[in-house]
Amino acid sequence: MVKVLVKWQGKKYEVDADITMPGEYFKAQLFSLTGVAPERQKILVKGGQLKDDTDMSQLGLKENQILMMIGTVGELLKAPTQPVKFVEDMSENEVAQALSIPAGLTNLGNTCYMNATLQCLKAIPELKSAMDKHSVARGQTDARANMVESMKSLFKQLNESGEGVPPFVFLQFLRQAYPRFAEQDSQHGGYRQQDADEFWSEMLTTLDQVLGKDGSVSTVVEKHMSGRMVTTWKCDEAPDEEPTVRQEPFRKLNCLIDKSVNYLSQGIKKGLEEVIEKHSETLDRNADYKSVSRIDRLPEYLTVTYNRFFWKASESIDAKIVKSVKFPLDLDVSEFCTPELVEKMRPARLHLREIEDKKAHERKLAKKGQNAEPEAEKKEMDVDVDVKPEGSSSTPFELSPEFKADDGCNPTGMYELIGVVTHIGRTANSGHYMAWVRKEKGVGGPDPAGRGIPETQHWWYKFDDDEVSMVTDDEILKLCGGGDWHTAYVTLYRAKKLE
Repeated sequence: MVKVLVKWQGKKYEVDADITMPGEYFKAQLFSLTGVAPERQKILVKGGQLKDDTDMSQLGLKENQILMMIGTVGELLKAPTQPVKFVEDMSENEVAQALSIPAGLTNLGNTCYMNATLQCLKAIPELKSAMDKHSVARGQTDARANMVESMKSLFKQLNESGEGVPPFVFLQFLRQAYPRFAEQDSQHGGYRQQDADEFWSEMLTTLDQVLGKDGSVSTVVEKHMSGRMVTTWKCDEAPDEEPTVRQEPFRKLNCLIDKSVNYLSQGIKKGLEEVIEKHSETLDRNADYKSVSRIDRLPEYLTVTYNRFFWKASESIDAKIVKSVKFPLDLDVSEFCTPELVEKMRPARLHLREIEDKKAHERKLAKKGQNAEPEAEKKEMDVDVDVKPEGSSSTPFELSPEFKADDGCNPTGMYELIGVVTHIGRTANSGHYMAWVRKEKGVGGPDPAGRGIPETQHWWYKFDDDEVSMVTDDEILKLCGGGDWHTAYVTLYRAKKLE
């Protein structure tokens, strides 16, 4: 990193330039600081103008070197880079490719936090099914009920539209139900940027309340997106004092971030253990109590939020922690579960491992071409071509009755990442949010041609409001933070399937 000063419109901005990244990354940093879009930036450097593919390490940047940027805030209208092509002029493959990209949501003025969250929630089919079964009476005055009804309509529009959808009605009911999302920006005018994590939490609360009014024993949020935590409070200074144990539901796990946290699992562990001071009846004074929380019911969909913002009193802002925290595409949370739950999950975990080993074995055979051998040759060979992967069990697997009865739970503790909400910027009330949602194989049309990826990897939809494109797993793993780039703020994991 080299700290440089960028001069723009009479102001100087300190930027930590990462010389291992191309010029495009440096432009994105300036975008988060100034609001000038990268395509509008002209940055003067030694030898000319900084380009997207400029090798920053070759510029010879020095500490506190001053660079000049020219550019204005606003949208830049561009002529189409390619001639407009109508559907009737496309080949069948081109039409399929064009229609496979889902629609985005129009930004109605600092509503990217809402757009990103809704695109991730749309990836949960159980939510759509529950909303489809629910109806609101005519003349309903409950803003939350109208919010859910408009969300159902919005999801339908997104499925049917081939272009960006403006969420006017939903936004209107959101601001009626939760006035703080209608706060005005006194300095710059218009509506303020909001916190995507707060909106995510309010959406789950609203869905739980509204969809539960039909008399259901448990709602879709309770079944599929809520777990149960067991927390034990113990005072080391009073070993004879009985520990306090309580159970409570949860809808998300928190990843606490400090200097020691480099991986998601480390941050989750910190979020489940804490020390607080409270009154001890045994000691008749205040004492330190350590709380340890462990999960005894896992939901099918697990939300993990990253505590990236903190109050910076000197500047009166919610400042951002940009530290890199790596997160996996496959997450095992068994280490955060109670011993009893771990033991109950053991058979299902073993079966899931057998399934994955079998798939890996089949891929290996396919790669070698062994699966294409003629049947006659197979019979002549003195080997069992249907040999099972090492460690497989010959006993048919059957899920325990307890897990069968618990609709919407995760019986293995194994998850796969399907959605990410990212933030770029330095404060909670500025910057930009985007959604990244995994494309399921065989769903939504063909994968992009000409960029073959391994069978084990996935394509992802990148939702930048109403601009939608596609990226691979490799790009998702770069959202871990570490600079002024898109950084994971909320991650959505789904239980791996036992089939």
